[in-house]
This record gives sequence, C-alpha cells and structure tokens, in this order.
Amino acid sequence: MDWSDLTEGAKAVLEQTRNIKNDKIQIVEFQVGFEQNPEEAEGAPVSIQEKDYDSLKQYTKENEYGEKYHMARNKDMVKIILLEEGKIPDNLSDFPVFREYKNTPKTEEEV
Repeated sequence: MDWSDLTEGAKAVLEQTRNIKNDKIQIVEFQVGFEQNPEEAEGAPVSIQEKDYDSLKQYTKENEYGEKYHMARNKDMVKIILLEEGKIPDNLSDFPVFREYKNTPKTEEEV
C-alpha cells in the first residue's frame, strides 16, 4: 500500500510516528472518532474515524517502504509505534506517548 492511498486521518497519525529523534521510540495514541477542535489545529483539523483506522491497519501490514509498525487497539483507543529494527520493545509502558488524539470528556457545565 502506498502513502498516497492513505486517508487524511491515517496520514496525520503516521506523520507523528516518523519523528524519531535521538533514537527514541515515538508512540502515538488516538481515539477512533476523534475530531480536533479547529481552534487547536495547526493547519487543517485532524479527524480520525473508523475508515482511517482501517487504512492504518492495511498500511502497517502492506506498506511499500519497509517500515515496521506495531498497532494495538482496546475499544476505541489505539496506540501505534514505528518499530526500530522491527522489534517491539520489552516494556512499552517505559516509553511516553509522543502525541495523543483523544476527545476530552465534557464537564457537566459543557453538557
């Protein structure tokens, strides 16, 4: 699968996994159904829907660039990392989440 075949939400997530600096693993966590507030966006707001998750899933299995990813989903929360040397680290909880795309719960005042 080629980069141009990805949905926009999938591209936004994958671009964050590519920021490997100083040999540190970058973990991106996102929520399926996430809609970024336009005021918080740097450029176009990010939206990650089920079709974007499906696109990521397919890309991580079939990409043409030789990169290896690990993706784990629990309900609507998904974590994805670009693996170094194709290996999953022994303890992923030792690595901080680099970027999160999650909806914040509304307070009672906002409801």
